[in-house]
Amino acid sequence: MTAEGTKLEDYLYELPDERIAKHPLENRDDSKLLVYEKGKISHLPFKSITDQIPQGATLFLNNTKVIAARMYFYRESGAKIEVFLTEPVLPHPDIQEVLKAKNSCTWKCIIGNLRKWKDGETIFSELNGQKIEAKLSNREKGLVQLDWTENITFLDIIESIGHVPLPPYMNREDDIEDKDRYQTVFAEIEGAVAAPTASLHFTDKILETIKSKGCTLDSLTLHVSAGTFKPITSENFKDHDMHNERIVISRSNVLNVLNSKGPVIAIGTTALRTLESMFWYGAKLFLDSNAVFSISQEDAYQKDLQSISKQDALNAILKKMDEQEIDELKGETKIFAYPGYQFRITEGLSTNFHQPGSTLILLVAAFIGSNWKNVYEEALMRDYRFLSYGDTSLLLP
Repeated sequence: MTAEGTKLEDYLYELPDERIAKHPLENRDDSKLLVYEKGKISHLPFKSITDQIPQGATLFLNNTKVIAARMYFYRESGAKIEVFLTEPVLPHPDIQEVLKAKNSCTWKCIIGNLRKWKDGETIFSELNGQKIEAKLSNREKGLVQLDWTENITFLDIIESIGHVPLPPYMNREDDIEDKDRYQTVFAEIEGAVAAPTASLHFTDKILETIKSKGCTLDSLTLHVSAGTFKPITSENFKDHDMHNERIVISRSNVLNVLNSKGPVIAIGTTALRTLESMFWYGAKLFLDSNAVFSISQEDAYQKDLQSISKQDALNAILKKMDEQEIDELKGETKIFAYPGYQFRITEGLSTNFHQPGSTLILLVAAFIGSNWKNVYEEALMRDYRFLSYGDTSLLLP
């Protein structure tokens, strides 16, 4: 039997395919905005978000940049094999290092048409007349070795022959428009295979207007992985194996949380996951100065960590940075926020409308409680566009 309150079926709703936004609107800020504040729901154009952000708020933006992670290779017969890069392995597990690699690298991949790719067989793509070779290093693990002779980096290759990794529910090939629109205006650090979609609505002008109101804007990094689309298959959602993602936090992130004159608002669930992971890492450091920056999906529910204050946790991170004479820390997180989760840093959230029964629906339900149903019912009733290229919300519980 599934424990009361942990049934996945309680977080399902009917999402007609025609409500899924398959293409972006003409302008980034043309979308609708649903504002949920202390139980009250209102509907506005997205441009009005500048009037809805509370005075003195600190906004955190995920500056990850989507890489062209979908590549097509061909067998000698002409059969096409799709290789979707998900996680770097060699020469280094750090994505920034792998993107600089020349001549060879190995990635964990999702492979389309895998059954047609024989062990030991080399398949090919082409760039400027030069062949890019791909070989299966490990079929079971989906490891693919990529080799090339031209004196260019792997980033050069994917920017030339890679494709925008649109989410599977869009059910279409990428086009020239996606190269710009499936990227935020503040994208900076390559590494994501999916966009932080709540941020796609923001323009430079809107960000400047928010800043002019006395709000603080700060960037952090979570490289969104393909695992964000991994469905929950367990009747009890607590049994779900959460995906792992790489994050980077800075000294300014910590100080801006500590010094915020208003609510801390995450622009997107990825920014929220990073902020909350920052707290749990600080809590672990408070108890053990040698703690590794790796947040498991169970950490947030450990009683010894829950007793740590925000001040103590964040000061523990600053102490770690001081001791190592660094201004940023790289880590990884499998944080899983579901109903019952206690948010320790995030006080507001801007987010799009998510798939039924997904980990992101659970996060929203954790953030605003059972009112998530009212929010989604209103959005469906008022013809909001859903998912990555869809409309968005501002949640201020």
